[in-house]
Amino acid sequence: MELQFHGAAKNVTGSCHLLRCGQSMILIDCGLYQGSRELAEENHNDFGFDPAAIDLLLLTHGHLDHCGRIPLLVKRGFTGTIVTTAASRDLARLVMLDAARIQEEEARYRNYKSNRHDRDREPLLPLYDTFDALNSLDYFTCTVSLERPHELAAGIRATFYDAGHILGSASILLELEEQGQSKRLLFSGDLGYCDRAILPDPTPPPQADIVVMETTYGDRRHKQLEPSVSELYQAITTTVARKGNVLIPSFALERSQEILYYLREGIENGLLPPDLEVFLDSPMAISATQIFRRHPECFDDETWQVIASGRDPFELPRLHFSRETEDSIALKEMQGVVIIAGSGMCTAGRIRHHLRHNLWREEAAVIFVGYAGVGTTARQIIDGAPSITIFREEVEVRADIHTIGGFSAHADQQELLNWHRQTGSPELTFLVHGEEEAMTTFGALLTGTRVILPDNHQSFSLEPG
Repeated sequence: MELQFHGAAKNVTGSCHLLRCGQSMILIDCGLYQGSRELAEENHNDFGFDPAAIDLLLLTHGHLDHCGRIPLLVKRGFTGTIVTTAASRDLARLVMLDAARIQEEEARYRNYKSNRHDRDREPLLPLYDTFDALNSLDYFTCTVSLERPHELAAGIRATFYDAGHILGSASILLELEEQGQSKRLLFSGDLGYCDRAILPDPTPPPQADIVVMETTYGDRRHKQLEPSVSELYQAITTTVARKGNVLIPSFALERSQEILYYLREGIENGLLPPDLEVFLDSPMAISATQIFRRHPECFDDETWQVIASGRDPFELPRLHFSRETEDSIALKEMQGVVIIAGSGMCTAGRIRHHLRHNLWREEAAVIFVGYAGVGTTARQIIDGAPSITIFREEVEVRADIHTIGGFSAHADQQELLNWHRQTGSPELTFLVHGEEEAMTTFGALLTGTRVILPDNHQSFSLEPG
């Protein structure tokens, strides 16, 4: 048995781990690198293994940094089976097609710019295109139910457990047998934060011999949810009262739906203006909301109570879906409205246009409700940059800036520790999907296990000793 790490090693993006057991080669996730230019360039490099040799790909969930290189994997030779939950399959389809569109648009733009200066230059090709993304969907041929063991191959059995991170997300236990040796190998995937809206808390993990776990917030605690919701309401009420626009850069999956859920509650409970106008300005988030409605089996009891009362958990009195480009452009004429737009880290998408039109306005507000990676525009604003560059234009930061950590879809340090304790006393714990400082801090808190921070493309034998 051998375990290899080909992504999310001492960073929070590009999750990709390879397990060799017997005659089988199993990939756990195949995510896109996001963030700085150096990380993005990693997407074009070799995977560190032969895609054609992979038999199975187990997908923990549908976020881009976990599924975003699957079309490239197929393009380079993968013909195996992709195993995941039904909800993750639907979200991954949406995410991969959107990523292909962005790759194509970026290639067209850069080729247009290059042709103005050097017509003999080789055209830039997208990492993958829409055809590649559609082609990769043919390999999503196995969906699994939670907490039901699934025989993958001789000596390999997988059980998916609810990770509580996004719709359909899972931790995966692999029970392995090889030459008389047996191992229980547990991949955390991305773990959710307890007591959030819509989704149940993460299922307590089974005991394991070896654990591979995320450490996104391994060095910090989150704000409590209730005061975070109150802070959201206060920021919106104050900004709208002075005719300023509220910008909420939001991830299309989970965070956008969660914010809609709490805005609905705020209006119903009289904590937000009843005539509050809200624009969901993200085609991807709009489609994701429709997928959420298609998978109520993933909801928690509280959300089921909303549905049982005849209400839609994501519907507001004056909610507008801005799917078309002209609808988004029209928002620059608006005053005193809430605009939820992607991307959450402000690295792309329509939020950049809204920042250009509103960030310099003292009456406006920007509310960050998610993780902002190092090097991203969101992190620059959060860290207090006096101005930022958007579309090659320097824009001053005069709007009120709010960072509300209680909405995180990731478990914080204490919840990560609680989750790990329930795995027993694993022989090895590999820490991934975190910045190195967070990993080091978290690793120092673990007892009864050997902690390893793997490097990219590093391999480990899982044999005794």
